[in-house]
Amino acid sequence: MRTQPLILALAVLGLAGCANDPAPDEQMRISEQALDQAKAVGATEQVETLKLAEDKLARAKANMLTQDYRDARMRAEQAELDARLAEAQVLNQKSEEQLQVLQSRVKRLRKQLAVSYTHLRAHETRED
Repeated sequence: MRTQPLILALAVLGLAGCANDPAPDEQMRISEQALDQAKAVGATEQVETLKLAEDKLARAKANMLTQDYRDARMRAEQAELDARLAEAQVLNQKSEEQLQVLQSRVKRLRKQLAVSYTHLRAHETRED
């Protein structure tokens, strides 16, 4: 009967040994691509979330060197999400700026139409 607890303990230890996290090479690559994409749309160091993403990816790389793959994966995933947020923030800002330009153009066109309409009405009134 004493062998059952020993076998059970060995089985648990064996399973724990198999549960080691593999190196998150793919996640590291995805995170780096997300950072590159954020920079490609115009994110710079002034975008706080990009800076956070870069810091987290640097920590993930340090975790990789010490073979702390669980923390490396977690930080790399966080870096990816921060980079995607930075990209979205930049794209949103650009969209808002384009919207303001378009609204300005529409306003100017409305003024021009009003002036043209006034001139047309004045011309029609003179002809009557």
